Amino acid sequence: MLPADSRPVDNLDDDDYPAYTMGRAAEMLGTTPAFLRALGEHRLITPLRSEGGHRRYSRYQLRIAARARELVDQGTPIEAACRIVILEDQLEEARRINEELRTQGRESQSKTSPDR
Repeated sequence: MLPADSRPVDNLDDDDYPAYTMGRAAEMLGTTPAFLRALGEHRLITPLRSEGGHRRYSRYQLRIAARARELVDQGTPIEAACRIVILEDQLEEARRINEELRTQGRESQSKTSPDR
């Protein structure tokens, strides 16, 4: 029996695990496989491929695709929707990094500040 700290990662909890086939992903999003292929053509998401060459999507990719579909449903052209989603994702990442740096700065400042 494996020790508790060396268990395999539970793929069901992994947002990046490619668990969904194209058909299932399209069904979950209420869209068509062609829409998912178009997102790939516009480089919004790049599904992993199974050994047989079939596209597989992760939960993270499905959230990205759902946001793009939301924009397209509102009348945004798919090219623009993909660019908007990419920029939103980049902005969120920059905010996360900025917050981490602020936290690190506060921690290092509190370690170097003299006690009063």
